[in-house]
Amino acid sequence: MPVITLPLTYLERLVGTGRERILERIPMFGADIERIEGDEAAVEFFANRPDLYCTEGVARALRGFLGIETGMPRYRVGRSGIRFTIDPGLREIRPYLGSAIIREVSFDEDSIASLMGLQEALHWAVGRGRRKVAIGIHDLDRVIPPFRYIASEPERSFIPLDFSEEMTMDEMLRRHPKGIEYAHLVRPFPKYPLIVDSRDNVLSFPPIINGELTRVTTDTRNVLLDTTGTDRRAVMTAVNIICTAFVETGARIESVTIGDEEVPSLEPDRRSVSVKECSGLLGIELTPEEMADCLHAMRYDAFPEEDRITVQIPCYRADIMHDWDLFEDVAIGFGYDHMAPVLPPTCTTGRPHAVMELESSVREIMAGLGYHEMVPFTLTNERVLYRKMGRETNPDVLRLMHPISEEQTVVRTDLLPLLMEALTLNLHRQLPQRIFATGDVVKGDRTHQTVAGVSMHRDANFSEIFATVDALCRELGLPYRTIESSDNAFLGGRRGDLIIGGEERGVFGEIHPAVLNAFGLEQPTAGFELDLRAVPGFPGRRGTPSPGLW
Repeated sequence: MPVITLPLTYLERLVGTGRERILERIPMFGADIERIEGDEAAVEFFANRPDLYCTEGVARALRGFLGIETGMPRYRVGRSGIRFTIDPGLREIRPYLGSAIIREVSFDEDSIASLMGLQEALHWAVGRGRRKVAIGIHDLDRVIPPFRYIASEPERSFIPLDFSEEMTMDEMLRRHPKGIEYAHLVRPFPKYPLIVDSRDNVLSFPPIINGELTRVTTDTRNVLLDTTGTDRRAVMTAVNIICTAFVETGARIESVTIGDEEVPSLEPDRRSVSVKECSGLLGIELTPEEMADCLHAMRYDAFPEEDRITVQIPCYRADIMHDWDLFEDVAIGFGYDHMAPVLPPTCTTGRPHAVMELESSVREIMAGLGYHEMVPFTLTNERVLYRKMGRETNPDVLRLMHPISEEQTVVRTDLLPLLMEALTLNLHRQLPQRIFATGDVVKGDRTHQTVAGVSMHRDANFSEIFATVDALCRELGLPYRTIESSDNAFLGGRRGDLIIGGEERGVFGEIHPAVLNAFGLEQPTAGFELDLRAVPGFPGRRGTPSPGLW
């Protein structure tokens, strides 16, 4: 989860109360204080609350939670008369644009740092590494509207932010740090996105870098916001969050005409929720008026209507997708510290599931063989699982409908690739490195367990990993035979498949040099993965622990 650094003097000014009260109550707001150093507090917030990724957003929420200013903030949007046009050639490249004019800005070092930090946090949380959304903030007084969002030839040149020399856009992808990091987002296309003013001055090369011409400083008084991307909802979410954060500093928002549409509107959403359902879920008997008061403290407008509440949801709360999201805020507004602890009405005695007992045995064996356990994430991506491993994508891979990042898009089907990724993250550790993992993998709608291990050091080879697999199978009581494997993750002639009970249940061998290169590894590595369904008696009666199998 993101950790946001809050300058306490600035936060006190925005909230209107002392830091002692703020720091005492923040944990009850659903956040953890990581550390306090001097005038700064590092606070961890939930990933689904991007509106809290800046000091201004935190201050707005705390004013409600502390009873200083409750109810939904109101946002007036004037008309700037400024227009943006979008080149049809961007339809297949980066088609969506959001914008706003922000006037009467009063920047100091704290507010600039906060809003720039918000920009980068939104690139990660909403923009998925700038793929879905990229944000540009410009000094409006240095350019002349109207503005154009065009598809440009890569040879177009301008001075990028933090540089003093002109470069072509192609050169930026090779030489500028941001260009190197995000080149993959535009390089597949014959033309690149570009934002220019009426005099053809370059404001931005989204999603890569802004131009030096429109750099924001403490002297900036009027700002042009642009957000571009591949997902319209995400683009407009970013606009709403940034605009409302600027309002907290005293700025005014004006709309921009894009095509036939005026954006942004900053209008609230509306939802009707059940008081009975909320009370039942939270275990707290609430009247409609009490529930409305809790929502007011969380910066909503709420209107009791018999057994239901009509709620107006601020435009920056993009995380509200279900009634239960509102019920969670009711609980926070009520106060977790005001809820009486109650013992569960039932008492049960647990025992280990048979599968857990098997995994425990596997852990003991692997530790005895000199391997250290790691616990990789359940979610990963196809690049790690298949492309880096030189394997074809498993047709049964389970994909997430709404992934939170490009790094976590599928449920793992294998453990070995995740161990290879772990080696990449531990290149600074001394050799040899021998690690293993055991746990669930998912293929289609079925879950089963595997164990995988890797050994990386100067002399890692086929014989070592075969000895490890042989010892593991013997300890588990697995009669096996081996045949030559065709798995591209391993080196030809130094790889084998494990045949148990007439079925292919595992693979082992020396990792192919192409796979090592893909993971950035320079030392010889050997690895294996074994399907634990091959163990006699596995899995017992479906869904029921079977004691005494192992």
